[in-house]
Amino acid sequence: MPIINVIDSEGEEHTVEGQVGLSLMESLRDLDNGVLALCGGMCSCATCHCYIEEPWASTLEKRQDDELELLEDLESFRDDQSRLSCQVEFTEDLDGMRLEIAPDE
Repeated sequence: MPIINVIDSEGEEHTVEGQVGLSLMESLRDLDNGVLALCGGMCSCATCHCYIEEPWASTLEKRQDDELELLEDLESFRDDQSRLSCQVEFTEDLDGMRLEIAPDE
């Protein structure tokens, strides 16, 4: 069972089961104080914004233009860590990754 180590929007730490082959958003939206994911993963609202820690952040595929455009409009944007969890597919290689849910904006 691959896991994701999550710091939720209230600062609480959780270990959740990662769903291989699905987006990170799928594993985070049912978590209390997890991501809102209002658009359901369509990359149109940025309510699934999270900060992915190294070394995992640098191993992910590059952000597409539409994801980067949404992220750069956020005050809480971090160039080296910000991702929309709906745009990151969870794989076995990400087992044990650490991330933090970004603040609501």
